[in-house]
Amino acid sequence: MIVSNITSILKADIRTIWQAVTSPDDYAWRSDIHRIEVTGTNHFTEYTTGGTATRFTVTACEPCRRYELDMENENISGHWTGIFRENAQGTEVEFTEYITVRKWWMRPFARIYLRMQQQRYLRDLKRRSL
Repeated sequence: MIVSNITSILKADIRTIWQAVTSPDDYAWRSDIHRIEVTGTNHFTEYTTGGTATRFTVTACEPCRRYELDMENENISGHWTGIFRENAQGTEVEFTEYITVRKWWMRPFARIYLRMQQQRYLRDLKRRSL
């Protein structure tokens, strides 16, 4: 299992950040997502600009505090956790992903790829929250 964690402080109120992260309708700020399809209660699928479909299941939702998802696509399976804290500068976010790679040949690149994905997500979120 590969684990990657990223933390940042965003200069926006916690409700704005929470809404951006948890809304399946508000994804235009994501540079890597072509569309999101809600497939049921607590289930949605994200389609990347490259065509990869990742299925998500919401496993925990404590508004403005904690959001957790199980995820799965043809290359990985795993779990994502988002922690949200309000502070004097705005909102502190901590995102942690735990993944298992399905294809052995992807294993050497998975940690770097996961880190790059987290950095892109955070960069996009910062732009969205300005």
